[in-house]
Formats: sequence, C-alpha cells, structure tokens
Amino acid sequence: MKTDIKSTERRNFIKSASLASAGLLGFSTLQTVTAATNETLKPLLPRKLTVLFQGDSITDAGRDRGHYYPNDAKGMGLGYVFNIVSHIMAQHPDTDWAMYNRGISGNKVYQLADRWNDDCMQLQPDVLSILIGVNDFWHKLNGNYNGTPAIYEKDLRALLDRTLKQYPDVKLVLGQPFAVKGGTAITEKWFPEFNAYQKAAEKIAKDYDAVWIPYQEVFDNALKKAPASYWCPDGVHPSIPGAFLMAEAWIQGFNTLFEI
Repeated sequence: MKTDIKSTERRNFIKSASLASAGLLGFSTLQTVTAATNETLKPLLPRKLTVLFQGDSITDAGRDRGHYYPNDAKGMGLGYVFNIVSHIMAQHPDTDWAMYNRGISGNKVYQLADRWNDDCMQLQPDVLSILIGVNDFWHKLNGNYNGTPAIYEKDLRALLDRTLKQYPDVKLVLGQPFAVKGGTAITEKWFPEFNAYQKAAEKIAKDYDAVWIPYQEVFDNALKKAPASYWCPDGVHPSIPGAFLMAEAWIQGFNTLFEI
C-alpha cells in the first residue's frame, strides 16, 4: 500500500531550497538531517519500496551494467546514487527496499524514452528519480543534436505522462540540470540558453507535483567555499565531495515523501 503525499510538503521543500540558495538556510550534514528527522518527524515508511534512479552520466557514474539487481554496490556507480543508497540502507535496515540505478552516460530525454519499457516500466517503481537535461543542451554545441528547450520540455512531459498512465501512484523526484561555472567544459556559450532548460524542468516539477532537487543552487552555494575544480571539475560531472552534496540534497527531498 502506497503512502499518500501532501503537495504542500513538496512545495515547502522548494521554498526551503530557495532559502538555502539565498544563504538563509544551509544544507545540513547527513547526520544532522537524520537527527532532525528522528526527533521531529514521524515517518510513515513502507515496508517495501522500489526506488529507481534515471538519467545520464551523472547518474550512471561508471556503474557496472552487468550488476543490474537491486542494492548491488557495483550497479550503483561511484556518484550521488551510491551515496544515497548506502545512507538510506544504513538508516533503514528494517525495510525491504529495492534501489536501482539505470542512468546511462550520454543520454538525452528521447533516449530515456527509447529504453523506458526495459529500464523503468518493468521495474514498477514506487519512487522515480530523474536527472536529465545537460546533454539535451551540451550535445548541441558539438553539432550532434538539434534539440531546443521546447523539445526538451515536450519530451520530458511525454515521458512522465507515459509513466503515470501505467503507474498513477508513482512518486516523482526531479533533479535540476546544472552547470557549475568555472568548470572546464562550461563556456559563455552555455548561457543564457541553458537557463531555459532549467526553467522548463522546474516548471515540469511543479506541474507534476514532483519533489524538486535544486542542484544548481546547491553548487552555486558550494562555490562560495571552494572553486569548481573541487566540486565539479568540468562543470558537469561532480567530484567525490560534489556527489556527496547532491546526495545530501536528494535525501532531504526524499524525506519529505514520508513526513506526516
């Protein structure tokens, strides 16, 4: 039986994320988040839950695709997904949750759609987390793709509609596509057009009542402490500490799914 989610809680997370980006509310450490959750919240944690991570190379993070069973360390890659899964499994040993990573390097939205039956539908996710969009813009710069922000938005909406038609109760987590200024791959050609992809993703998150993970704000805030070379050297693929920041933000969003 799936837990109902209050849309106001999701909107509150978006508001909290905005405060964080403004320096009014920082992201806590995972220990602090866990302590606050245990002390102030009454989580309704389902005994069984299937969580699916989808996206491009940021999600893929070098995972071994031969290890496709749930909760397999080699199948999680070395990025933010590994950090999330290791934390959640350690914090909730009394649950029987299945966590999958199906990110594939280089993917754009239409390529997610091409493999959706195998890599999403058959897994029957209860929570679907998607981070996609950077390649929908980046690959235009080398002439390998002719997409636009409108195509990106149309394709992503179609993918979500297709998913919700079969699984109307699936809970959505949508990550903000990001570009870390100062990274070696980020040039003046990225802006302002890339901002249009980010705005499209945020609008979709609101329209579909998805938990919104503001990765751009996370990294913008991190740049106040250290340069892009520390958090995300090429501006697209996070380092070890950058992946930790992504996991921390995701977990905070995920926790809102089970607050009373």
